[in-house]
Amino acid sequence: MGLFKKIKDGLKKTREAVVNQIDSMLKSFTKIDEELFEELEELLVMGDVGVNTATKITDELRKRVKKEGITNPDDVMGLLREITADMLRGGEELNISTKPSIILVIGVNGVGKTTTIGKLAKYLKNQGKSVLLAAADTFRAAAIEQLEVWADRAGCEVIKQKEGSDPAAVVYDAISAAKARKADVIIADTAGRLHNKKHLMNELGKISRIIDRELPEADKEFLIVLDATTGQNAVNQAREFKNAAGITGIVLTKLDGTAKGGVVLSIKEELGVPVKFIGVGEQMDDLQPFDADDFAKALFTKV
Repeated sequence: MGLFKKIKDGLKKTREAVVNQIDSMLKSFTKIDEELFEELEELLVMGDVGVNTATKITDELRKRVKKEGITNPDDVMGLLREITADMLRGGEELNISTKPSIILVIGVNGVGKTTTIGKLAKYLKNQGKSVLLAAADTFRAAAIEQLEVWADRAGCEVIKQKEGSDPAAVVYDAISAAKARKADVIIADTAGRLHNKKHLMNELGKISRIIDRELPEADKEFLIVLDATTGQNAVNQAREFKNAAGITGIVLTKLDGTAKGGVVLSIKEELGVPVKFIGVGEQMDDLQPFDADDFAKALFTKV
């Protein structure tokens, strides 16, 4: 299955719930007027795009319609594709050009964080990179064992200590191992406790200091894994983490299981943080690098 078809299939529920309604609404109009814009904005909000983002999209649509002299409602869907692609574009690529580079992965329990790490490791290995995993989520029961299962599937080694160990010490060991083995990328599974816990942020700060000391020139990505099925709650979660930990990118999982795919727009527009990967299924290759043009095309294509 091609990459675009995976993304299109993964957004099927969102298209059925939101885009088909937009299409039906547009068909009910014979001209483009203010009522059309208001109904479109309401449908976008219902699709978990978020109020502010929906307003921005419709405002931009008004400008484009006026500037280009468009009068046919049938042309609106194409404009929506162009506008959303423009909003989403920028920063999608992983910044991992140094050897080693390090990716810290965070996310509350239940969002698919460890699964995502396994799939990301497999993706990077398929790109020809050697990958080491650091089991730095040391306090959640069975987290290390779960990571080992995914590491085995991806064909990667896990650097670990016993449950309850200092997460920063695990990251230190992983850095040492990566240097010795000339690994390309370290992916660290970090704690999954809730964002309002001061201890978690102190822990992340300690890990960051270890990285800055041991790999001062290394590229570092700080990714948060979010569950798309939670809609605007995912945006709020990302906002809290961003304020506390300075995330560089987002991995949005479970897009195939929700009608709330519009949340991608809200995340990028309201937080200014790029979506780097999206999860559109259960298989190892169902974690896809985010492509703004493909996403917009897949979203605003009639079923």
